[in-house]
Amino acid sequence: MSRQLAFDLPAQENLSRADFVVSPANALALAAIGAWRDWPLGKMLIVGPAGAGKTHLAAIWAAETGAPRLAAADLDGLDLAAFDGAPALVVEDAEAVAGKPALEEALFHLHNLILRSGPLLLTAKTPPRDWGLRLPDLYSRMQAAALTRIEAPDDALLSAVLVKLFADRQLAVAPQLIAYLLPRMDRTIGAARALVAALDALALETGRAITPRLAAEILDREILDSGAAEC
Repeated sequence: MSRQLAFDLPAQENLSRADFVVSPANALALAAIGAWRDWPLGKMLIVGPAGAGKTHLAAIWAAETGAPRLAAADLDGLDLAAFDGAPALVVEDAEAVAGKPALEEALFHLHNLILRSGPLLLTAKTPPRDWGLRLPDLYSRMQAAALTRIEAPDDALLSAVLVKLFADRQLAVAPQLIAYLLPRMDRTIGAARALVAALDALALETGRAITPRLAAEILDREILDSGAAEC
């Protein structure tokens, strides 16, 4: 069973293209955002589970197109005119507008505004048909967007991410450690970052090598913390 990581650690995610690890789970989505000039109707929706890497893909695309990035939940009260003429735009977690009239109206108008000047990239956990949209005009526009999927990280991707995260900290770890972590960690990229950071911190604090035994202590500590939080 996967385990949620809840470490209170400062972390700065590096969301550059160079830091994006490609695997069969995300290769098609990466290719889709790279072909943005050919998007039908100038818009694309990336769909995938939490932690699969949608934000990383959105950040790569935003850097390459000069697009501002917005969270759909923050659209209410936003000065939409500020985006008139923008070269492109990213709206993340687009499903958050569903059932909220002000947010649905804002996304509808923002959609129409930005497509006059550039492409629109949206992210969501599920396709628009599952969001529960109430504004018919918005629903039809979201349904018309080209859609690409990013799957939950598989073992190959998580392994590569863990190795890279350790290497970024100039830490050489044995393959046995990666094999130990994979079936025990939460299967998201964010969880991998938190786990590597926690292992690095504990190793520095105790002067011990990063081994499966040290990893077990981190994971056990997390289980105890989760149990206390639920009491």
